[in-house]
Amino acid sequence: MTETANKSPDTRCKCIKPTMKYLRRDQIFRVKAETIPGESVFVVGNCEELGNWMSSSAVRLSKDDDPESCLWSCCVKLPQNQDVEFRYFVGVYIEPEIANDGAKQIIVRRWETSIQPRNIRIDAEDVNIGEEEMGKPDIFGSVQSITSIERGWLTSETVIQLKLFNNPLQLWKKRYEGKKISLKVTPVNLARNRSSETVLPFSENIDESMDTHDQVDAPEVWPLTEIAVMNEEKRKFHLQEQFGHIYSEGEFVLFQICVLQLESMAYLVDFYLHNSTEEDPPTLIGFSYILPSVLRKSEGQAIVPVTSTNHRPIGQLTVEYLVVQPIENFSCSMEETFSRMWKPSWQGLDVGHRGLGTSFKLEVQLCSDIRENTIASLKTAALHGADLVEFDVQLSKDLVPVLYHDFHVCIAMKRKQNLDINDKLQLPVKELTLEQLQLLKAISSTSKILHFCEYEIDSSEESCGVYHLKESTTGISKFNNEDHEDHQPFPTLQKVLEVVDPHVGFNIEIKWTMQLQDGSYELYNPFDLNMYLDIMLKVVLQHAGHRKIVFSCFHPDVCTMIRLKQNKYPVMFLTQGVTKKYAPYHDPRTHSIPMAVHHAHNACILGINVHTEDVLRDSTQVKLALDSGLIVFCWGDDNNCSSTIKHLKNLGLHGIIYDKIDKFGTKEVKESIFLVEAREAQNNLLNVVQKMGSGHSSTGVPVDVGTTRQTLSTLSVSAHNTSAVISDGGGAFESTIKEIGKDSQYADCAP
Repeated sequence: MTETANKSPDTRCKCIKPTMKYLRRDQIFRVKAETIPGESVFVVGNCEELGNWMSSSAVRLSKDDDPESCLWSCCVKLPQNQDVEFRYFVGVYIEPEIANDGAKQIIVRRWETSIQPRNIRIDAEDVNIGEEEMGKPDIFGSVQSITSIERGWLTSETVIQLKLFNNPLQLWKKRYEGKKISLKVTPVNLARNRSSETVLPFSENIDESMDTHDQVDAPEVWPLTEIAVMNEEKRKFHLQEQFGHIYSEGEFVLFQICVLQLESMAYLVDFYLHNSTEEDPPTLIGFSYILPSVLRKSEGQAIVPVTSTNHRPIGQLTVEYLVVQPIENFSCSMEETFSRMWKPSWQGLDVGHRGLGTSFKLEVQLCSDIRENTIASLKTAALHGADLVEFDVQLSKDLVPVLYHDFHVCIAMKRKQNLDINDKLQLPVKELTLEQLQLLKAISSTSKILHFCEYEIDSSEESCGVYHLKESTTGISKFNNEDHEDHQPFPTLQKVLEVVDPHVGFNIEIKWTMQLQDGSYELYNPFDLNMYLDIMLKVVLQHAGHRKIVFSCFHPDVCTMIRLKQNKYPVMFLTQGVTKKYAPYHDPRTHSIPMAVHHAHNACILGINVHTEDVLRDSTQVKLALDSGLIVFCWGDDNNCSSTIKHLKNLGLHGIIYDKIDKFGTKEVKESIFLVEAREAQNNLLNVVQKMGSGHSSTGVPVDVGTTRQTLSTLSVSAHNTSAVISDGGGAFESTIKEIGKDSQYADCAP
């Protein structure tokens, strides 16, 4: 017997590991996928050869020579000593000389989003490359007979959205009144880079873009221009028709253009007059240019002249724009995504509003006894069985995400029973640094001079205090426990992610100023929106762990941006709809539940968070949203009633956000559903491991190890890593089940 044979199994494994590391096996990937000219199919996975889940390092497949075929394939040498997981995606390959930084870039257009990726087991037989032995190819998006495909997110490209609503086009000539006018948007490269013309063709020749007779044989791929209209038929983005879209009064039209070089791209808008007879082609009557100098901010409005073909002004076009850029210095993994996943058991969830509830209402009996949006409030809601807690996040002056609802904070320079106007300062939270906010949290024991904007405030023990705006009329804080750290306002988002029970989900509402219908704003001069969101998203992506996270915002563009900037967490559109309680907003997408449904489908987000006032006015709107496949939450003061909460759950809503969960919650066991399911899944996992350890099931039947491995991969586990040694006919292998929420806990989710 050789020396190696005398060694223990563990020692033998250690001896062969160095050589196993370099062993490779040929693996052929074959998949059927529908693409348009310019798109390619890629494969990405959990090993270096497949890019370690990074889209920028994915492997590009080759298309079958048959022009009618949709088969793509490639051969990759994979490591022989590890299980390989992988996904396919459809993307656009950008040559190095075209990319901004001179390196190749891959734009993700559509990707497979099943919770469990495809896999190749370590004990799989070597692939035989013979054509007859290949078997059936994979079908793009279909994994274990379930199809799950989502649009991509931003990797290196920039998205420009041009929004047309509220009668944006004014033509001054009477002969155009009542006529059908269509609009078509074409990106124009002002730099006129010759290499980009050959590799990424698009119409830079104005005469060609205005041609009304020649039909383009194939759609242009890059820069990519798509259009959507906020109605049930056209709310998903699609390619433009030859003569664009005929605009109708009252419509909300959205053009979306994906570009690489924002600073050198202009946007040509052509206007066509449609004749009374369909036989005659539309007539070009004018055009407008939206130059890159107009798009200086992340969002704004542009008013541009409409010029006739004779170079005379004939009208003007009002466009509201949005510029969405990828998160700076951050790359999203393709290993997992929960952006459109929701388990059927997650129905009627109890969501604690700002933790244990709002602290400042006229009805004192409905106010929480703990200050809202504090760690203490969130923890107390969790102890009373909240499945998720909802809270508000905004940035301090020094760009730290903090929890606070209002855009302004009221500061009293003196503590006394009656305050006059000179004793109070109302300051925007964005004008105070984190240190300044935290110095305001409680009465300081030492005397300091705080410099707030242009004001100097003495923060000695008997002077400075922070008040909610509704407390400022009396100057008396209703809370006496703010000397405890968890009870103090302005906790950072990172700390909240780290200290609150990880089994409690977070509904993170992003605060951002909204324009009202009268033209005013809730807050003026905010931060740059791309930077604002990047900072918040990085904190969550880096510190959330395996916690369930749902983002939400009242601003429809913010929901769009969160969805485009990351591929992991779901987004819900907060909408007030038809209401008598609040002033209407400027954006029509906020005006009704049906418009919110259209926006959710247009932005490819998880669902909507509706105002209960609107639901109680017309409950059929809930069915409209549910039937369209959306997840639906609700919010509002009407929820603070046991009978209303029960009614809303009976309507089928997935989550109800309400105050005083300690009073209105009805759970017998005060635990979140995620903790209950994690415990059940962990018990199932331990039972399976125990059976495999004995080699037999509880009935004495030998265990099929391959089947049980698959069972293990579909089980949810606890918040801590779980390791088990599983017996296999006298041999042994280690199976480490990592990361709660990864793969298995969403195995029963419906996309």
